[in-house]
Amino acid sequence: MFRKILIANRGEIALRVARAARALGVATVAVFSDADAGARHVSEADESVPIGPSAPRESYLNGGALVGAARRTGCDAVHPGYGFLAENAAFAQRCEDEGLAFIGPPAAVIRQMGDKLGARRTMRSAGIPVVPGTDSDLSSAEPAALQALAEEVGYPLFIKAAAGGGGIGMVRVAGPGKLAAAMGEVRRRAAAAFCDDRVYLERAIARPRHVEVQLLGDHHGRLIHCFERECSVQRRHQKVVEESPSPALDPEGRAAITAAALAAGRAVAYRNAGTVEFVLDERARFYFLEMNTRIQVEHPVTELVTGIDLVQQQIRIAAGEPLAFEPGGVAQRGHAIECRIYAEDPTTFYPSPGRLDVYEEPSGGHLRVDSWVRPGTTITPYYDPLLAKLAAWGEDRGEAIARLRAALDEFRVEGIKTNIPLHRRILADPGFVAGAYDVTLLDRR
Repeated sequence: MFRKILIANRGEIALRVARAARALGVATVAVFSDADAGARHVSEADESVPIGPSAPRESYLNGGALVGAARRTGCDAVHPGYGFLAENAAFAQRCEDEGLAFIGPPAAVIRQMGDKLGARRTMRSAGIPVVPGTDSDLSSAEPAALQALAEEVGYPLFIKAAAGGGGIGMVRVAGPGKLAAAMGEVRRRAAAAFCDDRVYLERAIARPRHVEVQLLGDHHGRLIHCFERECSVQRRHQKVVEESPSPALDPEGRAAITAAALAAGRAVAYRNAGTVEFVLDERARFYFLEMNTRIQVEHPVTELVTGIDLVQQQIRIAAGEPLAFEPGGVAQRGHAIECRIYAEDPTTFYPSPGRLDVYEEPSGGHLRVDSWVRPGTTITPYYDPLLAKLAAWGEDRGEAIARLRAALDEFRVEGIKTNIPLHRRILADPGFVAGAYDVTLLDRR
């Protein structure tokens, strides 16, 4: 087991990693920017190191500063959390080159699955259904050729960045008249966000559902799934509410989609925690979308229904321990739902920075709150405005919804706006309550 882990992140995920490491008897080092000097993750780690100014590119995205902090403090491993450099193959490789264990998959796998075109080809070769589209770069395609390919794929379609993910670098195109302008827009976005303007086309599935499967793979050849999460409540392609199990799957569908996820993991010899994302069409047919080579924001719902601490498993796997679970030995129990609580206007979705004058979390049995703030915390404009993740477990879906509604009513935040009112509306929506919803829910409501 490791002696000391550098947590290359901030906010609630930094605290989450620190708790998991502490339970394993592993010391932790927090890093912080100027804006985060007084943040909770700094005081709750065993040590802390400043890494630069508030702007992410000068601190949390500065791989050299992070590796330097790890070396100076005697760390033997780095946990990247999610976001920032979690899926950056160059950072993972740099850690490996410096003799630091990267708590995630190998750099080669991150690179392979981070290239959406390569990932699509790999999945096709493994016999996994892929959303209809193109598997080659179209950034330099002639207008006539592009129009012909678009007609072949079928409208409506998405133009997507090959290096993108998380909804960044994609534009929906309803018909041929908007194709050229959308292509230019996606290429500009992709170049700015990823320094890579390669693009491809993908058919837009009508009213899709977004379902993902959690995988764990060790260094001894064992790969298991921890069932699925439904993530179809989204705005601007960003998840808002997640749950497990998915209301969209029956036992046969669940067996099929988890088998496909395992095949995807085997195709790249996956190690550590990862998630295979699928879209389901209106007939519940599933198609590979992408693979996230990191821990997910929404991992608590899986932990609540399986009893597995996924972050501890990440650390154990990276330290070389074999998985203690037999294939098929993980079971789902009950139902869990998570709401992401953001510092944002609940109707416009604009961020709401400022000082938290009041912050009171709900409490009670079968609730879980993963947060990083406290009364007096100032939410800055530099980082993602996630304040907390509120999750509830129930013996069934109805009980989980009821507990989550009561918890939202008890959650008090003053001084800034939050999306708590939006979550109340979602949990009261007849379509959501019935489990009959898709990614268009918020747009339609």
